[in-house]
Amino acid sequence: MEMTHDPAFAALLADGPMPSGWALDAAEWDDLARDCADANCFYAPELLIPAGRHLAGKDAISLIAARDDAGCLIGLIPIAMAGRHGRLPVANAVNWVHRHCFYGAPLLRRGHEQAAWSAILRQLDGMKGPAFLHLSGLDAAGRAAAALEATCVAEGRTLSEIQRHARALLRSDMSADAYWETNVRAKKRKELRRLHKRLAELGELKPRLLEDAGEIGQWTADFLALERAGWKGANGTALDCAADESAFLREALACAMAAGTLSFLRLDLDGRAIAMLINFAAMDGGFSFKIAFDESLARFSPGVLIEIENLRLVQQSETMAWMDSCAAPDHPMIDSLWAERRSIAQYRVELKGGWRRRAALAAADGGERLSAYLKRDRSE
Repeated sequence: MEMTHDPAFAALLADGPMPSGWALDAAEWDDLARDCADANCFYAPELLIPAGRHLAGKDAISLIAARDDAGCLIGLIPIAMAGRHGRLPVANAVNWVHRHCFYGAPLLRRGHEQAAWSAILRQLDGMKGPAFLHLSGLDAAGRAAAALEATCVAEGRTLSEIQRHARALLRSDMSADAYWETNVRAKKRKELRRLHKRLAELGELKPRLLEDAGEIGQWTADFLALERAGWKGANGTALDCAADESAFLREALACAMAAGTLSFLRLDLDGRAIAMLINFAAMDGGFSFKIAFDESLARFSPGVLIEIENLRLVQQSETMAWMDSCAAPDHPMIDSLWAERRSIAQYRVELKGGWRRRAALAAADGGERLSAYLKRDRSE
């Protein structure tokens, strides 16, 4: 998927107030997002600015920027303040990972990763309040995590990995057909072919990829309606159940379409969407964001069928070498289709600045060790 900006991109980003304190040029920010150590669509301007406008609520989100000696932007991370760390009532800084953000690696310019981390940490050292930095949603094998470890070693900062889990990743040089044959069980392939055939007997079954920017409003409305009609709507967790969340989606999709980073796929039955999938491109890869399907047709597995179309789309792409599922650990559907895994980790990072911070960090470390001991003791 080629990422090219529509002239309307800057106008869309400017169409509303920038979150308080986010005085940063969107073009400069966008340049960093396209040249960073770990690709992260969620911290690119087309997604983070709409999130800051609509999802921050009462939280004050600081945008910490790092620059080199020449003034070039080399790092960027959104920071929020938390009053607790697990069960510990200790204020700490966190990378802002809102409900619809599934990856938390900061944007660090390639070749400047350690310098960017060092500048970010120095700014956090100077803040009053946070006892330490808690980072979530980083790739444990990524460049950002490696640079963080190197920076902490060089600066004598304590770095602790708190937790990690694996989630499905698609990364393969195989064709879609070869990948399908290699990684999906024969019995499952047969069953899905049968379901596709039965569904096609009900009408014209057609996959479509959004290409016309003029259709973005209708496609977004279709997605919101499709999601709300299902179990998320019944539970009140669909995006369209909250005005701020639906506003975020509309603005984010419009901005991503103009930025050339939106991949919006649908599966139509006689012209009506029965499954829709939203992905975002980032550098040489992508992130799978949201899926919705017609639950009245659940017996035909339309959600799985659109994922098969997405597999073909990614594997045929000349620019997208991988896709992060952004799925929960041990997800029964996507784990059965994608064979690769990505380790997602949380870290606690020491901030310099006196005995109170050292004591809070020691308390957090001690709490982690005690919790691990109790879990191990109960399992034995």
